[in-house]
Amino acid sequence: FYSIQGEGYWTGRPAVFVRFSGCNLWSGVEAERATSICTFCDTNFVDAEEMSAADVVSAVTDLLPDSAWDIRTPMVVFTGGEPMLQLDTELVRAMLAVPMYVAIETNGTKPIPFYVDWVCVSPKTPVIKTGGNELKLVYPQERITPDMFDTDCWDHTWLSPMDGPNLVENTAQAYRYCLDHPQWRLNTQLHKTIGVR
Repeated sequence: FYSIQGEGYWTGRPAVFVRFSGCNLWSGVEAERATSICTFCDTNFVDAEEMSAADVVSAVTDLLPDSAWDIRTPMVVFTGGEPMLQLDTELVRAMLAVPMYVAIETNGTKPIPFYVDWVCVSPKTPVIKTGGNELKLVYPQERITPDMFDTDCWDHTWLSPMDGPNLVENTAQAYRYCLDHPQWRLNTQLHKTIGVR
């Protein structure tokens, strides 16, 4: 789908989002949420359509308005679920050849064995990806805390208040943490604020 990036460094930038189904931290089945590693996912990634790399490239480029090519390379964001369960070199190379600015939003538990332009890690459990462009930590969490990360290994580090019934208190906690630890920046979900997908 075509929208704006609603979080992090690229907030406000138009992009095509390719959402992969499946995740290694939660099945997506609501009845299994409480016993999963990630219990707070707010994304429907269960419904899926199988597509070839060529089909994905075609679908992405068809979503872009003609004016998207006028200023800079358009952006595609591979997200999920967990994109690294399915994303492969063939698709990434095809996107880079369009050309597209290729970004990945991952939980950081799987290796990324190919070049992409931007890597955003949003951890919910200990990760193997310990550095990159952007670290977006949902806050607060029981399993993962900000002090577990070396912020010097990331270009940008964000605290994202956990959504849900405690959003106001979670936002206040994240705000206070950022004030006390200025290497972290507060991240809000613009797309939810303005009511877009």
